[in-house]
Amino acid sequence: MKLCTFEVSTSLGRRARLGAATPAGIVDLNFACAQYLARRNQPRCYPLANALAPDNMREYLEGGETPARWARRVLRTLGEAREGPRGERLIWAPGEVRLLAPLPNPASVRDFYAFEEHVKTGFEKRGEPMPKEWYEIPVYYKSGHHNIIGSDQDVRWPSFTEKFDYELELAIVIGKQGTNVRAEEARAYIAGYTVMNDFSARDIQRQEMRVRLGPAKSKDWCTAIGPYLVTPDEIGDPYNLEMTARVNGELWSQGNSGSMYWKFEQMIEFLTRDDTIYPGDLIGSGTVGTGCGLELDRWVKRGDVMELAIEKIGVLRNRVV
Repeated sequence: MKLCTFEVSTSLGRRARLGAATPAGIVDLNFACAQYLARRNQPRCYPLANALAPDNMREYLEGGETPARWARRVLRTLGEAREGPRGERLIWAPGEVRLLAPLPNPASVRDFYAFEEHVKTGFEKRGEPMPKEWYEIPVYYKSGHHNIIGSDQDVRWPSFTEKFDYELELAIVIGKQGTNVRAEEARAYIAGYTVMNDFSARDIQRQEMRVRLGPAKSKDWCTAIGPYLVTPDEIGDPYNLEMTARVNGELWSQGNSGSMYWKFEQMIEFLTRDDTIYPGDLIGSGTVGTGCGLELDRWVKRGDVMELAIEKIGVLRNRVV
């Protein structure tokens, strides 16, 4: 499934809803579940649908396997139905709704440093040797989980930087709680994959890293993910996905997720050593080789449009304002 969070106008204002992108359009999974139950004469179809197929991504993930199972069931059996029991709309054309970040409120954001080419280039530009410790553990930093935007949403140029940068990343969302998870078991904890743009203020980052702490302020002011959260069954091999970044339509970056030195399964094993991951945790891969302006000595400007694309997921598009 290609899961999404979409926004619609209602008589009570704009509302965000959980959906699935299908050839017929974006299906409201919660209302489609209520319609499925009503057809089977379930008198409390709405309260039951709220439990079986919640209307928001966090609750959907926290529900474990049940919401995913019901989502697939209602999509298989939807047929020609277009209205719910109370006349609510079940399917929307993509142009009729606004896509938000598929997970607008992740429980946490951790970003790894998993692509060797990107890491080597960064150290070379600072005139420093590649640390041997990088090959020993998968390192990461924490970022601002409140500052998440989706595709086709503007990102504000922060007042404290003159070196705005994009970073082309693959990301996962955790689907179930786990502690001391072994790498060979870790894939079962992945709910889906998405595109991530880890916006960076490079001049502030340079200052932070000189005191060997961070990155922090240089990163956590905004992160974009989207356009969809694609389930593992649709992704297939997550380590053979083409990744590109275009700025104003011009190709700047091109790579493949197969060049990732540290795999997500290893990241999960490392994260959960005497610690716990939870549904709704967002984990970034770090930047693919050539996947940012810093590596290319090219810089995003105000008004530029960044389009980050990953095969089988889609295009994450943001304009700098």
